[in-house]
Amino acid sequence: MATYKPVVVQAFPRLGERITQDTLYWRGYKTPVQIKEFGAVNKIDFSPVSPYNYAVTASSRIHIYGRYSQEPIKTFSRFKDAAYGATYRDDGNLLVAGSEEGSIRLFDISGRAPLRQFDGHAKPVHVVGFLSDKYRIFSGADDYSSNLWDIPSATEIVSYSEHNDYVRCGCASKVNADVFITGSYDHTVKLFDARRKSSVMTIEHGHPVESVLLFPSGGLLVSAGGRYVKVWDVLKGGQLLVSLKNHHKTVTCLCLNSSGQRLLSGSLDRHVKIYSTTSYKVVHSFSYATSILSLALSPEDETIVIGMTNGVLNVKHRKPEERKVKSQKKRQPTYRTYVKGRTYMPKQEDFCVSKPVKRVLRKYDKLLKSFQSSKALDAVLEPPIRLYSPEVTVAVMQELHRRGTLRSALAGRDEKQVNLLLTFVARRVIEPRFTSVLVTVADIITDIYQPVVGQSAIVDRQFLRLQEAIGKEIDYQEELLEVLGMMDALFATFTKKRATYLEENRKEEER
Repeated sequence: MATYKPVVVQAFPRLGERITQDTLYWRGYKTPVQIKEFGAVNKIDFSPVSPYNYAVTASSRIHIYGRYSQEPIKTFSRFKDAAYGATYRDDGNLLVAGSEEGSIRLFDISGRAPLRQFDGHAKPVHVVGFLSDKYRIFSGADDYSSNLWDIPSATEIVSYSEHNDYVRCGCASKVNADVFITGSYDHTVKLFDARRKSSVMTIEHGHPVESVLLFPSGGLLVSAGGRYVKVWDVLKGGQLLVSLKNHHKTVTCLCLNSSGQRLLSGSLDRHVKIYSTTSYKVVHSFSYATSILSLALSPEDETIVIGMTNGVLNVKHRKPEERKVKSQKKRQPTYRTYVKGRTYMPKQEDFCVSKPVKRVLRKYDKLLKSFQSSKALDAVLEPPIRLYSPEVTVAVMQELHRRGTLRSALAGRDEKQVNLLLTFVARRVIEPRFTSVLVTVADIITDIYQPVVGQSAIVDRQFLRLQEAIGKEIDYQEELLEVLGMMDALFATFTKKRATYLEENRKEEER
């Protein structure tokens, strides 16, 4: 009696994501820690100095968190209404924040009460920051104005009213202490010089501007608004270098890593995209539970903090690099010990004894061996195989069809089992590697259960899904054939017509 041959599962190439150095690097962050705030997180800012605490602005409070703390180590709550945009100074000693009532407050990190209060805006102030000289503050508000303030005297230096809508984002140059940039809902980004009475450059973004970012060199500017992230060359008068459209909803925040080689963007579509600043292609992405309002990366790229609309703070830390500890291992046998005798050729007088190899059969193979067709089909319709190894399910169906027992294995099933079968077929029948087998399965199922159509709403719905899937696939194939015909016509026009042998002879006779 011949031995049983297991079902041959055809191997198909897997079309997975490409594993790059960026993929490995950004996957090197631990499982996130979730911290609940009192409201939507509108700004996250890391202290530029060690130990790299970060300020979180949400609702009417500013919380200061340590890098690994899940509870705030300090709270600033001297706001009557919402606080906005808390930002550290370059030395990490001072913190400035805007507010809903239109005032700007300056805090000392070691204290609690504000050191200075700047009044001058008529509406909420969403944008505040320090110029690189550390003694001046710029601000932008919903009264369409952008102001510059002197910290020692707590007075207004200059006010610019050039925007036509809310000013919601801004940043300062680290190269020039007089330059700062604001972005507005009037679709423009304006560059101001404190030595001038008006803006020195206006850039048209095309959508309400939600975030702006200057590269450390000061030569490149990034603006985000709508679904677009745009990069501009400031040194060439605001020339557009690249426009990126990788998000499905409004982009709300931008961030650079410590080296300036990776740009991060967060969006209301719940994704953070990471771009290479040389090719401006997406090298990795993160997905989150709800829409993203703010993000920040620690100065050493050890921590990513994401603020969301539901008030949840998502904190990820990099996994520490494992240090290889040198241990004194027991000396292992040499390579020659393992291969000894492998190349020995038996002589004529030698008697060879072959060791039988025991094959371990899988559950469906054991059932097929004992001719239990229906149970073998049930075994490959279990979730682990059906969802993650559909090629095994299809291979067993193909083997049953070859044996002529597929119809009997599909027959006699209840509503739940028929629903499961139709769900699998409707989902996988459009895949080219399974189409030939599953079309046969679909024909047999339809033939068997046609008399009971209309008795179960669940089964009827699955039959309609199957019909819809096959109909769409037929439409796609027809469109592809049309495109193929167009391409053939184009290629035919490009090919040169070669003269036949008779035509060449006629030309020679005419000569």
